[in-house]
Amino acid sequence: MSKTDLLLVSPIHAPTIAQLESLYNVHRYWQADDKAALLARIAPTCRAAASSGGVGLKADALAALPNLKLLACFGVGYDGVDLAACRAHGVRVTNTPDVLNECVADTTWMLILATVRRAVFNDRYVRAGKWLAGNAPLTDKVWGETLGIVGLGRIGKAIARRAEGFGMRIVYHGRHRQPDVPYEYFADLKAMARAAKILVLILPGGKATEHLVDAEVLAALGKKGYLINVSRGSNVDEAALLQALRDGSIAGAGLDVFADEPRVPEAFFALDNVVLQPHVGSATVPTRDAMGQLVVDNLAAYFAGKPLLTEVPETRG
Repeated sequence: MSKTDLLLVSPIHAPTIAQLESLYNVHRYWQADDKAALLARIAPTCRAAASSGGVGLKADALAALPNLKLLACFGVGYDGVDLAACRAHGVRVTNTPDVLNECVADTTWMLILATVRRAVFNDRYVRAGKWLAGNAPLTDKVWGETLGIVGLGRIGKAIARRAEGFGMRIVYHGRHRQPDVPYEYFADLKAMARAAKILVLILPGGKATEHLVDAEVLAALGKKGYLINVSRGSNVDEAALLQALRDGSIAGAGLDVFADEPRVPEAFFALDNVVLQPHVGSATVPTRDAMGQLVVDNLAAYFAGKPLLTEVPETRG
């Protein structure tokens, strides 16, 4: 019996691709020389697609696949998905939440400690033989300080739990106050930035949050403050951040994400007060395996006529 067609829009976790290819007739959209011809060929039979959440599937491709009913995204974020087009075409969307919470929280704390305690700078200090001439400069501290979290969702709460172990005051900003959390809520982001020593961004990308952290927020964070971004590069005005790091308007930054990945502004490379990571928040083998399994399981549920495991709110109902 022939396998069911599946459109794979973008590269995802390699073992997940192998698993999908064992189950479906996978068509690699990103590798197609003539993408329109590929879509036209599979249009009569293709009912499902998989993609990374950052790439998603655009309106023109959705329009070319009239029988498509499911887009299974690899990643908790799905800002690359044209949700309006999905709703218009009756396409349901799934993502891979929860299974990555703890590893992203670990990465956040790696960046907090590496940035504030200058771990990368000190590593280079030793390697360059500078310790022979004297001790490295003293650093700031983490324990007992105020941690401001922008986006207190599942991952934000995991970050906060770790902060409790450091005896920190935890505050948060979001669209709404959450009645079931013990942390102080700030409706105004600039006010929270003024109160925080370390400002962590862990919120969705997209137009609604583009450049949420701008020059004014950075000025509010101030010369003794640190910015940690593990959400989306678009959430920060990178030009304003570079200027703040250059002139000491903030003390430092730890960045796992950038506006135009993997192209990182080279101006960051010359700065000693920023720690750079290549978008590795969830990049552990167990987590990526679990994310991939959710993609596989959502596809299996759809084809079996069962409820989807992790459908996004925007396409439910």
